[in-house]
Amino acid sequence: MNRRIAKELAEVQRWGGARGVRPLDGDVRRWEGLLLPNNPPYNAGAFRFELTFSPHHPLAPPHLTLRTSIYHPGVDPDGGVCQPLTSAQHWVPSTRALQVLQDLLLLLDSPDPQRVLRPDLARQLQQQPEVFQRQAEEHTRRHAEQRPDPPGAP
Repeated sequence: MNRRIAKELAEVQRWGGARGVRPLDGDVRRWEGLLLPNNPPYNAGAFRFELTFSPHHPLAPPHLTLRTSIYHPGVDPDGGVCQPLTSAQHWVPSTRALQVLQDLLLLLDSPDPQRVLRPDLARQLQQQPEVFQRQAEEHTRRHAEQRPDPPGAP
């Protein structure tokens, strides 16, 4: 089982959507890294995540938490993510960690009105998109981590 997780870690480390993905405190079942959104307003920063694997992985889904504060309708104030992919009723043991992180990046890049943990922000996004964008940009500027240089940059 740890061999599968280690193999998935190597796969995620080669992916361009995140940087610095590594075991947390040397525990291969807990990872941290920076997620790099592609679209405004979140692409102005990087967002730290933690992915924790169950002792029953892959039969049970991992738990994903966004550690960096984000102004997003699909992420609650504690970093919980609206991610059906990792819910007990939708989890499929063949799902890889890379797919879980790609799904989170897609959610950040394109907020989905069906995946909401903060109805107030979803309402604002639908009814006042310009206000939402401004507030999300400001929140990202204040709270997100600096984006790391791309691999191979001088």
